[in-house]
Amino acid sequence: MTAVKVGSRMIGDDQPCFVIAEIGINHNGDIDLAKRLISVAAAACCDAVKFQKRTVDVVFSAAELAKPRENPFGLTNGDLKYGLEFGQEEYEEIDDFCKSLKMQWFASPWDEQSVDFLEQFGPSVYKIASASLTDDHLLRHIRGTGKPVILSTGMSSYDEIDHAVEVLGKEDLILMHSTSTYPANYDELNLRAIPAMAARYGIPVGYSGHETGIPTSVCAAALGACCVERHITTDRALWGSDQAASLEPNGIARLVRDIRLWGQAKGDGIKRVYERELPVMRKLRRVGAAA
Repeated sequence: MTAVKVGSRMIGDDQPCFVIAEIGINHNGDIDLAKRLISVAAAACCDAVKFQKRTVDVVFSAAELAKPRENPFGLTNGDLKYGLEFGQEEYEEIDDFCKSLKMQWFASPWDEQSVDFLEQFGPSVYKIASASLTDDHLLRHIRGTGKPVILSTGMSSYDEIDHAVEVLGKEDLILMHSTSTYPANYDELNLRAIPAMAARYGIPVGYSGHETGIPTSVCAAALGACCVERHITTDRALWGSDQAASLEPNGIARLVRDIRLWGQAKGDGIKRVYERELPVMRKLRRVGAAA
């Protein structure tokens, strides 16, 4: 199975697990909060942060935007969607801030115009959200940029994933096992799908988790996930649909720590006697016992 180069890092078998801090829309339309979340990810030693980008009036119908929905920005769903969306000025600030921290960033574009918008920043990879897996036009447009692709597979059948992989091609493609419930119940995670998908497609497979805890995301890495993505927040009690499925600063730091510990502990599978075992062996084994 070949590895995929994302920025300066390789993602795949025998590579350190690539940890993505999903900011998404947890910035709640506040660029200062977005920068605090980037700082949280940097302090936790994540490999990248990820945002979402939508052209609101393309992704959502006029009827959907007009629906009543009380929110911090107004009284309609449209007020919310426009309020959460960053534009040119905010993304320039994000780009500058990430560069100052040497933090890689990219985004999930939900429409072709958003892809074209993001191209000005030269992202090293594009993430395709689970909701967009069946959008062939978007998949082809993203593939047309020549960038590697990370494809989330929540709420998708094998038939749908097979088709998306056929549209995208397997070159420079990473799949992400995911369950699109927020937060996800533990009996919905089905982590054994990670090695099953790797065997089926022969390409790197990661994990995008929406559960509340940490251990199962570490288990995903132990089961072979080449990258792990989790939403982050400064406070899970904040307003917003993704906050409850997010990790707070201490949580993301613990996740990265534990994934790195697994990377150290897994070894190469070759049984050996370590130099530091020899004094213990001489002390504890009975003299003259059969080898």
